[in-house]
Amino acid sequence: MTAPENTPQSGTPAGLPSEAQILEALKVVKDPEIPVNVVDLGLIYGVDINEAGLVDITMTLTSVGCPVQDLIRADAEMAVGRLDGVNEVNVEFVWSPPWGPDKMTEDGKRQMRMFGFNV
Repeated sequence: MTAPENTPQSGTPAGLPSEAQILEALKVVKDPEIPVNVVDLGLIYGVDINEAGLVDITMTLTSVGCPVQDLIRADAEMAVGRLDGVNEVNVEFVWSPPWGPDKMTEDGKRQMRMFGFNV
């Protein structure tokens, strides 16, 4: 069965980025205290795209009270906001479940080991 015309097979409405494209865009966002992007760190918990071009991102940080929270939020909003079809980006930080190294991708763990972290 083929996808309806003008609708990508990913289920994303036509003209809007897919979740995979949003995650790829978020890979430019790094925690300045840790030399790994927020996707590979496992900080992104969810992405929701609506038909009006609103992207809601649910994410966490490595610690509550992270001093760079506003910077990471601004970087994420800017990175995703550049994608075609995106009209607004909302980033919501959540603390449950808490972040831990087990949430990192294998690539993220490899990057951390390259910088001397034991993960």
